[in-house]
Order: sequence, then C-alpha cells, then structure tokens
Amino acid sequence: MELWQLRTFTAIAETLNFTKASEKLHLTQSAVSHQMKALEEELGVPLFIRAKSGVLLTDAGRIALHYAERILKEAEELREKVSENITGRVRVAAATQALVYLFAPLFEDFMDAFETVELVFRTTVSTEQTVEDILEGVADVGFASLEVYSPTLQVTPLFEDELVLVVGKKHRLAKRAEISIKELEKERLILFERGASIRRATDDFFKKVRVEPAMALESNDTYFIKLMIEHGLGVSLIPSWAVREEIKTGKLAKIRIKGHELKRAVAMVSLKGAQPAPIRAFTEYILEKKEKLRDAALD
Repeated sequence: MELWQLRTFTAIAETLNFTKASEKLHLTQSAVSHQMKALEEELGVPLFIRAKSGVLLTDAGRIALHYAERILKEAEELREKVSENITGRVRVAAATQALVYLFAPLFEDFMDAFETVELVFRTTVSTEQTVEDILEGVADVGFASLEVYSPTLQVTPLFEDELVLVVGKKHRLAKRAEISIKELEKERLILFERGASIRRATDDFFKKVRVEPAMALESNDTYFIKLMIEHGLGVSLIPSWAVREEIKTGKLAKIRIKGHELKRAVAMVSLKGAQPAPIRAFTEYILEKKEKLRDAALD
C-alpha cells in the first residue's frame, strides 16, 4: 500500500467520479483505475460500487476513507516536521533534454517542499556519463535510460518512454498516423550524437530493421533538432515528451512506425548504502511521484 494510492482513493471518494479524480490529480483515467484495482486487491474488498453516474463508497470504503485521511494527514505532518530539519545539497545528473522537458516541474515542486535543500543540476551527454558521475562522487542521483549493472549502485526503475518519428507540419507525411519501414528509408534523418541514449536506441532500432538511414546532421541540442525538423531539413526519432508543446501548436507532427514500438526504460540511480537525509528525501520524493512521471513520459 502506497501513499499515492491513498491520495487517489481519497480524491475519488471526494468527487465520486473517476474522471474528475483523474483531472484533479493530473493522471490518466487508466492510471487511476489501475491504482484502485491494486488497492482493492491488496485490501481484499471492493471500495466502490460502480454506477452510471459515477461511484459510491461501500461500507468497507467508508472505513478505509477514515483511515486513509488520517494516514495522509500524519504523513504530511511528518514531511513538514522532517523537512524543517533537512538541510544540505543534492547533485542531480541527467541528459539535458530530460532535465528541461521532463523532470523540471518535479524539481520545482521538491524545492518548494524542502526549502532548505539545494538542488544542483549537472547535464550529461550520455547515460554512461551519468553513471560515471555517480560512481566518481560528482553527482548524488542520476537518471539513466539504459540497463545499469554495478554492485555499488542502487538502480530503481521509474517509467518507460517512447521514441516517435517527428516531422515538420509541411512534410508530406505530417497527416499520417503511422508509416512503414520502407517509407522511413526514404527520409533524411537528424540524429542525436553517438553516446546519447536516444542515439543508441535509434541505432539499435535501425540495426534491427536492417535500415541504413541517410543522415542529414547530428546534434545533442534538442531545440536545434526540432527547429531543423520544422524547417524541413529532415526527420528525427525523439521522445514524445520532448515535442509535446510543438505537437500541440501544430509546428511538428509525430508518427508511429507500423509494427514497432521504440520504448526505453528509465531508472533512478544512486549509490547503495546509507545516504544523507537530503538525498533520501529527494529519492523518496521522486518515487512518490513515479506515476506522474510515467504519465508525463507517455504524453
């Protein structure tokens, strides 16, 4: 049983509607339903009666709500008391695009909750560098998007994201939902530089489908890559979360490749063993927000 499950449960109990609860929590409705199914299975009783107009609490649900509200109140009091005494610094390492487009909102919330903890950000060009920074003591916590094996590291899976083909709004494929590998072969690719986790995933994909892409240019600057796509210099494979705003405004279009899902696993990495209080507070905060991260990553 997790605190985020109890928060979701109380939101549903307050609104008596899964859709309204998901909007309040900024989660997808499927994520809310999944959390409640898991909570009901753990407790061994149904908490809600489903009806056309929404849901109603069962007798067990009303008892659970009483305890859930008390637990959440005490957990908040604990956070406030503990955060008052947590001071120090947490050095966070991750790829630039992930820090800017995915993690920044969470970091801002963390700094608001723990005002006496200083977050220091270190951008890396590859997952290898992120892991190396942790091992060498240059960073305290990192976010990695490939499998990491080390007896000295604590590796905690967080979520999966997906690479999608991104084209400019005037591109001949812009209105397509998906394309075939043969159609992709005809395009000039704008790729991230070698060493970047996105480039590794892209190279592995092309090797799997036996395609040698025609390359237009290489860069690790996500903004520059998106600008070049917008101007029609090529297409690229980019995490869907990194182009969310451009898709909304119509500057770019995303397309899936028929028969393929280009997904990557993202994990949080830190040293094993006892950690200073600020680092523990930060890693626990990220784990608490794992569902929010997953929803943001899958757009």
